[in-house]
Amino acid sequence: MNLYKTRDIGALLRKNSYPGRGIIVGLSKNGKYAVAAYFIMGRSENSRNRVFDDFGDYVTIFPYEASKLSDPSLVIYTPVRKLGRRLIVTNGDQTDTIYEYLKAGKTFEEALETREFEPDKPNFTPRISALLDFENGFSYKLSILKSADEDGSGCNRFTFSYAPRKGVGHFIHTYKSDGNPLPSFVGEPERVTILNSIDAFTRKIWDNLNPDNKVSLYVRYVSLASGRATARVVNKNVRE
Repeated sequence: MNLYKTRDIGALLRKNSYPGRGIIVGLSKNGKYAVAAYFIMGRSENSRNRVFDDFGDYVTIFPYEASKLSDPSLVIYTPVRKLGRRLIVTNGDQTDTIYEYLKAGKTFEEALETREFEPDKPNFTPRISALLDFENGFSYKLSILKSADEDGSGCNRFTFSYAPRKGVGHFIHTYKSDGNPLPSFVGEPERVTILNSIDAFTRKIWDNLNPDNKVSLYVRYVSLASGRATARVVNKNVRE
């Protein structure tokens, strides 16, 4: 088995009807762009009733139909925030925790030591997070906070720090597959190929997410030469 082989993100997604929420971070094949992507899926009406709005330095999730929102606690949050030359991407309100810790001069890891998996027994959905750092070149980290057992009696924390390589990204998601309860992601983040074109990469992800369960996708390409960011947002629920 070639441990350094990169997989096609479309092929990985086609085989999994419910990866849940996912983060992909890496470097484009031509080495020109740092890339981050975040998607959400949903099985319940509450989870599917969402859209992404992009405000440049941050992305926020809003209910598509406010009257149908039953519980905002784990479904409405800011998944993307920019702080100086760093970009935070997460699947929950730990985005704000990381932001405040970094702003205070503390670390990504210190912030996540104060958080744990989501309190949605029996799933105990993992919290997944990423930090893209442009302070000295480009580097990135991914993290997952998981329940230590089926009872949620403790939290195990894993952080992965990467040396960017052309065309290589790392993909982490909340669930291994669909199920009841939902089985948590296991192992290291998966190596995937990052394309040069933001539009091609956006299509590759969106078109291969399960059509019944996909909700929203955000993709951001940052030029390493200029620092200029280009983003794409795709929502299944389209506002008039």
